[in-house]
Amino acid sequence: MHSGSCLCGAVRFTVRGDLSAPNACHCLACRKQTGHFLASVGVPRTSLRVEGEADVKWYQSSEKVRRGFCRVCGSTLFWDPIHHDWTAIAMGAFDRATGTSLSLHIFVAEKGDYYEIRDGLPQNQH
Repeated sequence: MHSGSCLCGAVRFTVRGDLSAPNACHCLACRKQTGHFLASVGVPRTSLRVEGEADVKWYQSSEKVRRGFCRVCGSTLFWDPIHHDWTAIAMGAFDRATGTSLSLHIFVAEKGDYYEIRDGLPQNQH
């Protein structure tokens, strides 16, 4: 079991089961939403429980994706591909160690010019 929350605690979540390896998305939308890049892990919706759902504000960033954040404190929480059966959770929102490590970087063609990716992980341009 893994748990986490937004900064103010209005939204809390738990995930049943192990977490897969997260990825880091460097696309422009994730950079604008988070202020850097988004490290997240996809979990089956059936294993995700959210408390304080009334305080999750959803922003429809494209026809296929909505992004969830706390309407109280603004914390980035979820990346939700509408037509799939999973939701991605921001790694920074977990309360304790997750026992995972980044597996790859995606959308590196859109990364910021102020940093380099030097961890040796695979880098997908898109």
